[in-house]
Amino acid sequence: MPLNAPATGTAGVVMTWKAGAIHGWLDRVLSVGYGVVYDHVYPRFSHYQRLQTEVRDLVEAGVPARVERRDVRVLDVGCGPGNFTCALAEAGFAVTGLDPDAALVGAAKGKRRARHLANLAFRQGELTRGSTFRDGAFDQVVSIHSLYAHPAPDRLLRAAHRVLKPGGHAVFVNHARQIGQWSTLREIGRRDGLGAALHCLLWVLPSAIFEAARARVGSHYWDEATFSAQVRRAGFAVLDMRRTFLAGASLLVWARKSAEI
Repeated sequence: MPLNAPATGTAGVVMTWKAGAIHGWLDRVLSVGYGVVYDHVYPRFSHYQRLQTEVRDLVEAGVPARVERRDVRVLDVGCGPGNFTCALAEAGFAVTGLDPDAALVGAAKGKRRARHLANLAFRQGELTRGSTFRDGAFDQVVSIHSLYAHPAPDRLLRAAHRVLKPGGHAVFVNHARQIGQWSTLREIGRRDGLGAALHCLLWVLPSAIFEAARARVGSHYWDEATFSAQVRRAGFAVLDMRRTFLAGASLLVWARKSAEI
């Protein structure tokens, strides 16, 4: 049999199972490693802090008049180890973080316990599976850099629309290009100086390593036209779109679900 011929029969089933098991193990290792690195970088990386403030301000802007923050239910999709999620809960909102990776959810729950946040919950799950939450369960939805890594980001946007109540708001942030490119550092260096570019290595280098390791999954980098079209196709009205994060390497979309559904 040629070396590149597909395996068949029982041997093929076994090989496929082994390959799937290895890929699953690698994904878990990457997730744990990502969570550890992200937790180290997050409080030290000013770009995350600015993005956190930007997202929180938009969530606040979407709160109707005379509604208390504690009555606003926010879903953080693809919450990872829960840093953004905790920040929203600390701002007074009733927040649920959702992530498919058990290790990252476990780390996030540890943060919730350490900070004694009674208005915060974390769940392991995949939003595109319809039974995760009921329709219209949330007042707002937030998704920070989770669309580009999802195998079906269009389905994730539709699922976010489904669990959002009529008239509710959503904030989506997605990478517009691969961050681990030296062009990003050169651009930051030209604009803000060598010190700022070196500071960005704190995040760019580990990000590039994780991107290379997960290359088999693929990534979805969207420009303005593509991102806007995807969000509208999912049923949202786009209220605002802007460049953000690392010299505009990401796009932020503020959107709203029609109140007439």
